[in-house]
Formats: sequence, C-alpha cells, structure tokens
Amino acid sequence: MTAATTPRKGQNIGYVRVSTVVQNTERQLEKVELDRVFEEKASAKDTKRPQLQECMKYVREGDTLHVHSIDRLARNLQDLESIVNTLNGKGVHVHFHKEGLTFTGEDNPTQTLYFQTIGAVAQFERSIIKERQREGIAQAQSKGIHCGRKSKLTANQVQKIRERLSEGATKKALAEEYGVTRQTLYLALRSNG
Repeated sequence: MTAATTPRKGQNIGYVRVSTVVQNTERQLEKVELDRVFEEKASAKDTKRPQLQECMKYVREGDTLHVHSIDRLARNLQDLESIVNTLNGKGVHVHFHKEGLTFTGEDNPTQTLYFQTIGAVAQFERSIIKERQREGIAQAQSKGIHCGRKSKLTANQVQKIRERLSEGATKKALAEEYGVTRQTLYLALRSNG
C-alpha cells in the first residue's frame, strides 16, 4: 500500500465546551492524550454550534470522541441522543469521562437507561436555569429596573413622535428622522402606551 491509500489510524478527538467566554475549558480533558481538540464557548441549548458541527464533520470511523461529561455535549436529551447516534453510525465511539461511559453503537439497555437519565437531568437543569432567569427578570421589572437592551427612543421622543403623527407625519418619515427602523418605532409607540 502506498502512503496515499493508507487509511488514517483511529484518532482521539476532544470536544470541550463552556457556556460563556469567561469560563475556562482547560480542566475538562487535561489528562487525556488527544490528536485534536474542538473547543466551544457557547450554550448547549441546541446543536447549532460551529465547533460541534466541525467536529462532527471531522471525525471518522475508528476515532473516539472524548467529552468531559454528557452535559458538555448537549443539554437536551433529543439532541444528545441524535449526536451520539450519528457519531456511532459513522463508526465513532463516544466516551464521557465523568460518567465513565463509552458508546460504540452496540445495544446495552443498562447503559442506555443511564445515558437517558443523565441526559434528562441535564435538560431539567437547563429548564431550571431558564425559569430562574425569567423569575429574576420579572422581579427586577416589578421594581422598575429595565432589563434587556436599552430603548433607542426616550419617552420624551416617543411623545414628540405621537404629536407629529397627530399632525399628519408618516411613521416611515419619523423613523428615518430619528434614525430607527419602523419596527423599533412601532414597538416604542406600543410599549409607551
């Protein structure tokens, strides 16, 4: 066989993820010998993560994908199962270090139950985080604290816009004059009663 036709030897690939850019990924697979690492600083709310997509394209039959823990790969049970099944279908083993599980595509009911339970817990945790966030925002708003992006139009500007509209000015012209989109103007008019 020539070098050009020699198949690539199975590699150890790492996927590490944290939710924010200020968090550190170094500890996740620090003692694992890896041929390549895909590092993500993004939420696992879905699979639309550039490094995850690149990793899924890169891995080949015979490779092992190393992930620190199940929740680093996905926080949604359906996404988690889809990712692992896709990788196993390509002949890639998936090893979760914290849980001590390796998925090869072989049927193992006990391992599947454990995997689904942990995946469901990760999904539950994400739901709790979102609920707490909504509660925190509602509590802040009840105290008069503005949450989210600052309005592009002040209450005074909105009042002037209302006056100009009653005088016959068009919303399109006023949006251009104030340097905002018509959608922003409509929202400001609605939210400022």
